[in-house]
Amino acid sequence: MLVSRTILILIGCSFVSHSIQAETISSGFNFANTLSCPVPVYPPIYSEILTPSSDPATSKDYLKILSKNTSIEKNQFAKFTGGVTLIGNQQTIFAEYVEINRQNSLINAQGNIHFQNSNIDIFADQLIASETSNATRLTNSHYQLKGIQGRGKAELISLSGDGTLSLIDSSYTTCMNEIPDWQIQASEISISETENIGRAYNTILKIQDIPVMYIPYFSFPVTNKRTSGLINPKIRTSKNSGLEIALPIYWNIAENMDATITPHFLSKRGMLLEGEFRYLSGFQSGIINVEYLNKDNEYKVDSDPRYLARIQHTGTFSDAFRAYIDYTTMSDDNYLIDIGSEQYNANDAYLYQIAELSYFGNNWQAKVQLQDFEVLGNHKLGYRTPVHLEFLSHTKLPFWNGLFDIYSEISEFQSANKNIPQTKRYHLEAGVTFPVSTPAWFFNSEFKLMQTNYHQANISSSSVFKKNVSRTLPKLRFHGGINFDRPMKYIGTGYRQTLEPQLQYLFIPEKDQRNIAIYDSTLLQEDFGGLFRDKRYSGLDRITPANQFSWGVTSRVLNSENEELFHLSLGQIIYINENDENDENDFDIIEEDQSALAADIFLQLSRKWQFEADIQYNTHTNETNKSQLTVDYQIDKNNTIQLNHRYTRSVSDTSLEQISLLASTKINKDWRFFSRITKDLQQKRSLESYAGVQYESCCWAIQFSYHRHINTNLDEQNINSKNRDEFDSGFKISFSTQNMFNASIFGYKRPYFLNN
Repeated sequence: MLVSRTILILIGCSFVSHSIQAETISSGFNFANTLSCPVPVYPPIYSEILTPSSDPATSKDYLKILSKNTSIEKNQFAKFTGGVTLIGNQQTIFAEYVEINRQNSLINAQGNIHFQNSNIDIFADQLIASETSNATRLTNSHYQLKGIQGRGKAELISLSGDGTLSLIDSSYTTCMNEIPDWQIQASEISISETENIGRAYNTILKIQDIPVMYIPYFSFPVTNKRTSGLINPKIRTSKNSGLEIALPIYWNIAENMDATITPHFLSKRGMLLEGEFRYLSGFQSGIINVEYLNKDNEYKVDSDPRYLARIQHTGTFSDAFRAYIDYTTMSDDNYLIDIGSEQYNANDAYLYQIAELSYFGNNWQAKVQLQDFEVLGNHKLGYRTPVHLEFLSHTKLPFWNGLFDIYSEISEFQSANKNIPQTKRYHLEAGVTFPVSTPAWFFNSEFKLMQTNYHQANISSSSVFKKNVSRTLPKLRFHGGINFDRPMKYIGTGYRQTLEPQLQYLFIPEKDQRNIAIYDSTLLQEDFGGLFRDKRYSGLDRITPANQFSWGVTSRVLNSENEELFHLSLGQIIYINENDENDENDFDIIEEDQSALAADIFLQLSRKWQFEADIQYNTHTNETNKSQLTVDYQIDKNNTIQLNHRYTRSVSDTSLEQISLLASTKINKDWRFFSRITKDLQQKRSLESYAGVQYESCCWAIQFSYHRHINTNLDEQNINSKNRDEFDSGFKISFSTQNMFNASIFGYKRPYFLNN
């Protein structure tokens, strides 16, 4: 049976009703073409009024009403019943009964009211819309905000023409549970669409329907746009600082800049003020952080203010210039240990101080750099480089796909310690490379000449260092490899296996370099990847002689999606020249005819289980130089169990051996347990312990944790730093969903290799 419906279009001359069958609706009958009378100054739920000269066929202010039954008295009122729908101006009203009164410009809707617009869904018992006040009121309502996870109920909801939503005797929550984990109840909640602000008056905060706090007034953002206001507080305790309460205040200064000001109360030390300012202008962006404690109450004698300041800037000028700045200064060496900062870890030994300006051409680039490090603690004072210039160019040769490369550098090294050498260093490296690469094999050859000049100062007459040193060394390097692969099957599943052998020959003649001080050189990591480098030291002060072959082989197993399930790499360096153990040159003497055997292995048993290991093993002494082993079970992004062990035979003539266990385990749908423990196996002591629980619902999370880690002392000469406890420990409450592993001293990394 066909259902008859009424479609009504309000026009100024009279109420005209068209009763049609369903077939007629689907035939595309155009009612706008049958009208000649404009809409009156009438629609109460709109903020705009259609004038008599407006075109009814195109105006958005026409009101379309669909209902089963209609009763009309010309120029007086119209009544609609049975599945009534009012459509117009991006708003829709569903009701059982609607009355439109022309004389007082009111719409009265009753029975299962459902009001919709672009910002909110409202279910109510009654709706009254007035054209005179340009407002709509709904009683005994439930609402759901659109675009954000906000909902609640109210005795009265009022929508004004300027887009302001007022909720009287109302509640608000972002939880979708039948009984919300939290909600606020207020005498009035006002939400302004134009200001992006919600305001609540006489508010009671409830947790699981239990009142816990009264707040006379507060404001909150109602969209994802940045809005000034309070951010989640941070609460923790520690032996170093006592009870800590941080209350961040966010300030949305402008579209391209903002700031966060955090009063941070430390019961043992005083009030720490923290500030962060962020800016963005075109291709320029940066962050300025300042932390200031006027007086540290924990110190037994009067102390100067304690502070930390850091500025970071990155910018691009035109298409070629790039600027970078990272500068940090701090009041004392123990600031990070005593007070802590999000800018650095407590165990960091120096602060960055660097400024760069780079230019990128088509086949060349140049850089000007100023670099310094503020060394913390009783460490050897390093060098700063007030002047560092670099130039790099690549020119294609017309044969053999060759490149002519030039690298040039000018550096000046200065130190606050006037008793150690300082220098100006000039370096030029030029030569040709011939890279050949195909999917099946590659072969690269390199011929270069390296020239370095030193002009050293603070050199005593009895020193082995010379004021002026010129060093010229050639370098010859060949590096090639082949890629084999074959299909294979295991338990009926197809895989692909590769075999990738590679070989390198490197020659650099020996040169006595004892007359050059060490400014920026240190031994590099001797892992599998390091076997195929062309140097053993970073920097330029030591260029190790080489007449050696490096061999290595890697085998991989990949599935049908080219995902690596297994790899094993083995390699070693074979030294051709016999080394003179009586050689007084200050290189690390290589007494054997080959390096340690370097290997790394990876095995993914499933998408959840994986095993990784990295080892450097001395086959002559049957000793392990370095090793790292990790077993990782990752249930999902925030549910992980990881065991790792690392060992280094010699770090400042001391062996290092540590083991760590970390876990994040879901107890039930709302609760999660997380922990981490790191132990020093050589000295048989705990380095760090970390454990806690987290409650997380659909809309919020809170974490309770305990931490304990070693207290170091980098400023032993300061009387205020003496006699401190060996360990710092305490509790922490955090209102967030941040991964707690990243907050620990060592952090969480997957994979966790030696060079992390």
